[in-house]
Amino acid sequence: MLRPRITPCLLIHKRGLVKTVGFKNPKYVGDPINAVRIFNEKEADELVVLDIDATVNDAEPDYQMISKLANECRMPFCYGGGIKTADQAKQIISLGVEKIAISSAAIEHPELIAQISEEIGCQSTVVVMDLKKNIFGNDYNIFIKNARNNTKRSIFDLAVEIEKLGAGELIINSIDLDGQMSGYDLVLAQKVKKLVNIPITILGGAGSLGDIEALISTCGIVGASAGSLFVFKGAYKAVLINYPTLIQRDKLIHKALS
Repeated sequence: MLRPRITPCLLIHKRGLVKTVGFKNPKYVGDPINAVRIFNEKEADELVVLDIDATVNDAEPDYQMISKLANECRMPFCYGGGIKTADQAKQIISLGVEKIAISSAAIEHPELIAQISEEIGCQSTVVVMDLKKNIFGNDYNIFIKNARNNTKRSIFDLAVEIEKLGAGELIINSIDLDGQMSGYDLVLAQKVKKLVNIPITILGGAGSLGDIEALISTCGIVGASAGSLFVFKGAYKAVLINYPTLIQRDKLIHKALS
């Protein structure tokens, strides 16, 4: 039976683990390998790792780093960053990664989604859509290149197309809420959930387990992803890798879905 997933999202910058606010000012918070080991111990549902340098620098995926992370990871592992071809996706899967995530390349070259899906399967093909509210506040524009370029295309126009091309999952990443820890955009989550038939994961804004509960209560079976929530602790945001226990997760999900 499908159930909601609670997913840490780790950002990699210059091979270090960082956290951003509004996709800017990456703050170093530790070593990615150590973070993976801690999430192993805490039995995280799944792990998303995004290299925020690769696409902006037009660089190849860092296969050596990916291999090291995959060898450590004891949970389903989704990697994104710098993937521009189906061959690259296949190589990453061969390293022990369960899913690959594409963002800028998928928006600029939608045919790549079909090519990758055909090569590694739709269940392993994830499209990340980085978006921000437009100036009128009535729509969400998709950004690429780590939020540097506004495509001026609406998520509601592209989400269905991306599903038809073979994406097996969508990660909806809010630029406005990145690092704010003020709660998810539940209105956006609801709209996208109704629009597509594939699993969606919402990223950006989680500041407490209550925010995750609210998302699941609103959307049902959905992925709840977070960065700051799982790397910071307390009002002063001390760096501390944390994650709810299995008992806490079960209680949270049961309460949200009841």
